[in-house]
Amino acid sequence: MSEATSDPKTSGRNRKMAVACVAFVGAMLGAAYASVPLYDLFCRVTGYGGTTQRVETADGIQVLDRDITVRFDANVAPGLPWSFAPDQKSITLKIGEMQTVSYRVKNLAAEPTVGTAAFNVTPGATGAFFSKIACFCFTEQRLEPGEEMEMGVTFYVDPAIVDDADTASVTTITLSYTFFPAKAAEKPVAGVSTPAEAARL
Repeated sequence: MSEATSDPKTSGRNRKMAVACVAFVGAMLGAAYASVPLYDLFCRVTGYGGTTQRVETADGIQVLDRDITVRFDANVAPGLPWSFAPDQKSITLKIGEMQTVSYRVKNLAAEPTVGTAAFNVTPGATGAFFSKIACFCFTEQRLEPGEEMEMGVTFYVDPAIVDDADTASVTTITLSYTFFPAKAAEKPVAGVSTPAEAARL
């Protein structure tokens, strides 16, 4: 009966393999965590998937003598007891012209609720040219029972849309918002009836 002997070369290879596997797994985890912000950045830069552009102002933007229609869509995800609708179904404006439109939202529940809106535009290729100056998206909105709120969106369609082969013939863009439940509403502070009052404490 022979005793098993340990081969130093084999042990060294096994250690190197183990270190390589750990490093690979670590790299994959790092890539997974980084992928969300990188994907978001990619979408914002390219307009991929209907992601619109965020700009500070419309100053210096040329207004073209060409009309484009923007339709407005509003949705509420299951689990959020809100009504949500645009004040107008669509508008027709000049390409490059700045416009502000309003949406109205109301909490239909008997308790405070919090929602967050996500959005996109279709056709997806127009996202790179749909520039928003002001928007209520990705900001938590807390509504008290029965509270109604008006929320504005200020935007323009970049004149560069007419120079892109994929969007040059587009005559209608749809801006679509969906409100999702953000979190359970925080319990009110005793004697305080609104979040604004609570913030002052």
